[in-house]
This record gives sequence, C-alpha cells and structure tokens, in this order.
Amino acid sequence: MSNIANGDAQPPAIFDALPYYDDELEKYPVLKQKVEKELAREGKPPQSLHPKVPPPPTLFANHPLLQAELERVSNHQPLPPLDTARYQLPGPVKPEDEEEWLEALKNARAQLEHQKLRQTNLALLQQYGPNAWRIHNYLNEASAKNVEKALEDLKNLTVDVNRERKNFQTRLGSQLTSLETRWTELISSILQIEMANVALEVEIDRLNKREVELAAAL
Repeated sequence: MSNIANGDAQPPAIFDALPYYDDELEKYPVLKQKVEKELAREGKPPQSLHPKVPPPPTLFANHPLLQAELERVSNHQPLPPLDTARYQLPGPVKPEDEEEWLEALKNARAQLEHQKLRQTNLALLQQYGPNAWRIHNYLNEASAKNVEKALEDLKNLTVDVNRERKNFQTRLGSQLTSLETRWTELISSILQIEMANVALEVEIDRLNKREVELAAAL
C-alpha cells in the first residue's frame, strides 16, 4: 500500500511460458541451438543485486568483541595463542627484593584460588554434568527432528506446487492445442470459401459474356 501511495507501483509481471507444455526445443534441436547461441551472445547477467534487495545486515554491531571474532573466522585466521604466563609460579628474580616476594606470594594465592575454583567446578560437573548433557542432547535431538520435519514438509509442498503447476499447464496446453486446431480449421474453411467465391465470380463473368454474345447473335 505504501508503494502505491508513493507512486512507486509497478504493473504485475505476466509470464506466458508453459514449461511443462512448451516442448518445441525438445522436438526441434535446431531451435534449441539457436536459443543457446542467442543466450551466449547476450553475455552473463550483471552481478549487481536488484535495487530493491536490501543490503546485508551488520552482525554484532553492538558487540565489538563478537564482531572481531567473526571477522577473524571469515578471514581464516588462527586463534591467538593462550597466555600461560598467569598459570606459572615464577619465583623472585632477586631473593633480597621484598616487593618481588610479595608479587610472587600474591600470584601463588591467586593460583591457589584458581585451583580451588577448578575443583569446585569439577565436583559440580561430576554431580550435575551427566544429566545436563543428557538434557542438552535431548533438546538437540528435538531441534533436529523439528528441522527435519520442516524440511520434509517443505519438500512435500514443493512437490505439490510443481504437480499443481504441471496439471494446470497441461490442462491449459490441451485447451491451446484445441483452440489452435479449431483456428486452423476455420482458416482453412475461409480459404475454401474465398476460392469458391473466386470460382463463382469467374463463372459469372463467363456467363455474362456468353449472354452478351447470344444477344449480339440475335
């Protein structure tokens, strides 16, 4: 409605092709060769998209980290190496330096808390992980079944649409064949009538001349 209001309405496209009925290219290979030659002469279609096709959306516009990761994957770049320095327990370089001992102690405490957290996570995983994994697999299987069912429904719908198109075009093709045959018969009848009229005119002219000759003889 907005396009019509803005004066951007376009007439509906009319397709007069019946691919399930028009088989002249199969019957006459010469025509097929001419069509292929004409298509090759026209060249490749333009690669640019139609003006009404919207531009591709920008993914993760509000998430720069995700956008950078997507760009990395798109460019086939490897993952950056893990920083293992924070998992190490280096001792102080200068044993007499108290500040280095405090930094090493702080790092050791952080590593200890990290190990405690890992043990807690492992305990939780052992307790709840199997059931959570089973539920996850169950949900994935349900999603896969739904997708497969949607795909099967779409395939069936496509087959139904193609079957309906074929039946519709075959029915119209039969009507076109009948009308074409009728048109040929009518044209033939008209030509026969015109030839009969020409013959009658010739016969009338001959009789008129004969009448004039008889009248002159009397």
